[in-house]
Amino acid sequence: MNPSSTTDISKFFVAGINYKKTDATVRGMFAINKDQYENILRLAPLYHLDSLFIVSTCNRTEIYGFANDVSTLVDLLCTQTTGSAETFTGLAYIKNGVEAIEHLFEVGAGLDSQILGDYEITGQLKQAVKISKAYNFINCFLERLVNSVFQSSKMIRNETALSSGTVSVSYAAVEYIKQNIHLCTGRKILVVGIGKIGRNTCKNLVDYLGTTNITLINRSEDKAAELAGELGLHFAPIGELTTQVEASDVILVASNAPEPVILASQLEHTGTKLIVDLSIPCNVEPAAAGLQHISLVNVDALSKINDETILKRKAEIPRVRCIIAQNIAAFMEWHQTRQYAPTLNAIKLKLGYLYLQHFSSVKGDPSKCPVMSAEKKIQQVINGLAGKMRGQNQRGCQYLEAINEFLVSVDS
Repeated sequence: MNPSSTTDISKFFVAGINYKKTDATVRGMFAINKDQYENILRLAPLYHLDSLFIVSTCNRTEIYGFANDVSTLVDLLCTQTTGSAETFTGLAYIKNGVEAIEHLFEVGAGLDSQILGDYEITGQLKQAVKISKAYNFINCFLERLVNSVFQSSKMIRNETALSSGTVSVSYAAVEYIKQNIHLCTGRKILVVGIGKIGRNTCKNLVDYLGTTNITLINRSEDKAAELAGELGLHFAPIGELTTQVEASDVILVASNAPEPVILASQLEHTGTKLIVDLSIPCNVEPAAAGLQHISLVNVDALSKINDETILKRKAEIPRVRCIIAQNIAAFMEWHQTRQYAPTLNAIKLKLGYLYLQHFSSVKGDPSKCPVMSAEKKIQQVINGLAGKMRGQNQRGCQYLEAINEFLVSVDS
């Protein structure tokens, strides 16, 4: 059976790992980059899967989709990871049906983020769905679901203070630097990688540290040059990475490469440095932490920053859950109505046929029938029928009732 051809939500699963049970090193074993994501989508038909998407961030790796068994989704995911499917399953949370839907709403809201209310997750989720949609792996159910999640997230941002203040992974990195480094004149900062988190980090460095003594390095030099020009910073080609590492006092790494881009050997004979690794998998060789003159922190350490902003956000959780509940109820109502779509479409066609027959026999000339008026009356009957079917679930009786109601309306 093709699981996505049914509206049985018990076939909808999420399987994932996150910061709650795994550290950055373990999460790195299951991180999925864009190339790996696309490989998974190419392999999916071989696993008889056609509706799925993957969210892979510094906090989590999750696969959502329709399947007859969740192990199929996990096996597919782990074709591209260094960690095994057995290890993933042993660490994973697995949810299906309504529970999986609720989980996605909480992820989209920032309730499940390592830093409560982290607004960066919305963009990451949109990008994940965009990639899957480009390969035709977002069916009607998933499209409606993620749009409902985005609508819920927007309402939460507008109506609550869950994402108020300036606490996010990129801001936490800047806050850590402020607390641990005295940025006197001449201190040099290097940012490696300017994807979304790297860009946000650069802007926070300028806004909150008041410094522009920052050099950007990116695999695509043009993007580094563009951002450097926008913020009044410096940039350097990737070929100068080792030189720039040696010359910098603070290094932030957000390159999200599959392997470390900064090695312990590049740091052995340098001066004292603070290195903040924002990448999953880690892009700074772990052995660097063993060097006495190097202070290396990762996203797990940054998440422990807890200030008044976080306390205020926690107070918003009850209001956030109410908004999520409202949006889930609306989505489930749509899902229930969609189950009746084949019946409603059949009735709509039948009513159209009956109208033509009725008009021909009573009025004598079907070519002159007021089609727009008929379509409006038919849609009114269908809308009313849909509401009754949701509430009473009596398809057969309401089929006859709809026909009778329509015939009465055209005679009136």
